[in-house]
This record gives sequence, C-alpha cells and structure tokens, in this order.
Amino acid sequence: MWLLDLGNTRLKLAWAEAAGLGPVSALAHGEPDFEARLARLLASRPATPACIASVAPAGVRLRVEAVLQSLGIVPRRAETRAECAGVRIAYADPARLGVDRFLGLLAARRRGGDWLVASFGSALTLDLLDARGRHRGGLIGIAEQHQRAALVERFPALQRGFGESSVAWATDTADAVAAGARRQALGFVMAAWDDACAELGHPPRLLLGGGDALRHADALRRRLGAEVALSEGLVLEGLAVFAGLA
Repeated sequence: MWLLDLGNTRLKLAWAEAAGLGPVSALAHGEPDFEARLARLLASRPATPACIASVAPAGVRLRVEAVLQSLGIVPRRAETRAECAGVRIAYADPARLGVDRFLGLLAARRRGGDWLVASFGSALTLDLLDARGRHRGGLIGIAEQHQRAALVERFPALQRGFGESSVAWATDTADAVAAGARRQALGFVMAAWDDACAELGHPPRLLLGGGDALRHADALRRRLGAEVALSEGLVLEGLAVFAGLA
C-alpha cells in the first residue's frame, strides 16, 4: 500500500507492507514538475491501494488524488477519530485535531510508554500521550522559519539576510534573529517538557518528527537529559497503524 503524507509544503510518501515502511520520498508540491515526479514514483506499483493524510489546501489534495486516480490507485483518506489503535484523544470534537497530530499519536502509541510528541514542520506542534494511550492535550506554536519571517516583516530594519542559528551569542543582526528564533523553538519544547513531567509525575520520552527535527535533537537531549527518538516519517508511521499495517 502507498502511504502519503501531504503537508503544507511537501508530500512525503512510502510503500508500506506488514514488514514495515520502505524508503521515504519527499516532493515539494510547489514545484512545476510535481505531478510528473509523483506519477513516476507511483508507477512502480500501479493499481494498488493507497492511504493519504492531508493538511494541505483542498486544491493541492485534489491534484494528488488526480495523479493517483490516473494510475488506477484508489486513495483512502485518513481522518482523526476519537479512539483508534489504543489512542483516546483529548479533543471533544475529533475534527478539530489535525490529522497529522493524530497520526503522530498513533505512531507514539505503537512504540509504547509515555511520549511527548514534537513535530517541527510548518507549525511547531506538541502532544502528550500517556502509557495507557490517553492523549492529555497539546500545543501549537510558530515554526522557527516563520518566527524569523514575521519578525523581519514587522520590523524591516532587522532584515539583514539569513543568519547562523547555532551561535551562542550573536555579533550581528542576522545571526541574532536566527539564533533567537531557534532558542524560542527550543524553549517552547522545554517549557512543555516541564509541564509534561508535572502532569505525568515522571518524565516522558520525546518523539521528534518534521523537517527540522534533526537540527534540534542533540540540543534537546543535552538540555532535558531525556531519551529522544527521531522519525523521518512520523505521520507515515501513524498512517501505517491507521491502515492496519502495523
């Protein structure tokens, strides 16, 4: 089965079987050859089932579904459920919890134990899942790149190019903006970590997904002293659970 994670900027997809996920491919759906590249990837296994999770605008989803259908692939769309695969979400209205966050919870539940799930994507999202599968709730913050963009849009004098985010103390404006945005992102996770420890009475493990996860993993390990797991395809892992493959 093809699994497709359609985000705000990229489509991630992988072939999945009961044995696990194959290699993950990523395509930017803003590129002019997006449909052609997607069709070439899918054509290796035509006329097969597919499961898609989308947080992208409806027009982008319809473009992807049209490519699938042109190859005889019938897509099933994942949606958030109040309960699924041992997870019980905290939201009274399941439709208000993004399907990407829901699938991240399914991926965490499959691993077992208590998890703080952090997704560093177009938004920075956090969700706390306890070892019984109870979703305690979550948070949504602004992603690092959007922090920088919002700051320089509001204050044009700060527009000094793309700075270096890893410096401890910046000595020019571009680095100060970049490093400040990174620390805000890390601080958001660390503050939530403290609250998660208080909520559970003990530390959870930290599960990171999203395009910027790798950049933050080492810093979070050092500062929290926590077990940190990385997933290249966190939503895809959850889709496999949703589709009954894991």
